[in-house]
Amino acid sequence: MMKRIIILLILIIALVLLFAPVTSAASTDSVLPSISVDIGGESADGASSSLEIIFLITILSLLPSIMIMMTSFTRIIIVLSFVRSALGLQQTPPNQVLIGLALFLTFFIMSPIINQINTQAYTPYTKGEITQTEAIDKAEVPLREFMLKQVDEEDLNMFISLSPDEIKAKNVDDIKTNVVVAAFITSELKRAFTIGFLIFLPFLIIDMVVASVLMSMGMVMLPPVMISLPFKLILFVLVDGWGLIVKTLILSFH
Repeated sequence: MMKRIIILLILIIALVLLFAPVTSAASTDSVLPSISVDIGGESADGASSSLEIIFLITILSLLPSIMIMMTSFTRIIIVLSFVRSALGLQQTPPNQVLIGLALFLTFFIMSPIINQINTQAYTPYTKGEITQTEAIDKAEVPLREFMLKQVDEEDLNMFISLSPDEIKAKNVDDIKTNVVVAAFITSELKRAFTIGFLIFLPFLIIDMVVASVLMSMGMVMLPPVMISLPFKLILFVLVDGWGLIVKTLILSFH
């Protein structure tokens, strides 16, 4: 009899503990305030804030492509990679250092264009003076001027001939931006490889001289790269190679 009473008490306690959280949760649901998020409000220029957020996310996702295809970044990073290869160094400087240097040089070269975009497009748009479409059109103007100054005429004519819509273009302003970007990136690759070839020449001469000396001495089994690498590094340091490379890259865009 005593055992039955103990078992019954245990069952009653278990039932109380089981249903106690449900009743407390039900009571707290009536006390907690409801919270809602509304992103459909209208901004000053009439465009919804949700559309502006989507537009901003789209611009941020396209920013790496804009940086690579429409600025000086491509030429700089290719030339810096050629310098490292010409010296015979595999991972010195590391890729992170080269990319960081290329980014800061790009910001240095593109700072006048960035200031123009900020003054003519971004600031008036944030003040509500122009619409989103007008801001995009005004932001394209400085970038187009920069790319057209650097583009090769042969490359531009080639892409115009390949695009049937551009044959009717009477002046430069009528050419679409996608044609200008394609011609610009092609011209940048050509110039970068030309500069890389000129950088390779003195180091190639050093490799040839060292290889000829080793062959004349009968040291055929000794890799010429091991002997020529210190001489190339000494030559690069004595002529202030990094300063000359950076100065040449900056002046090549003026």
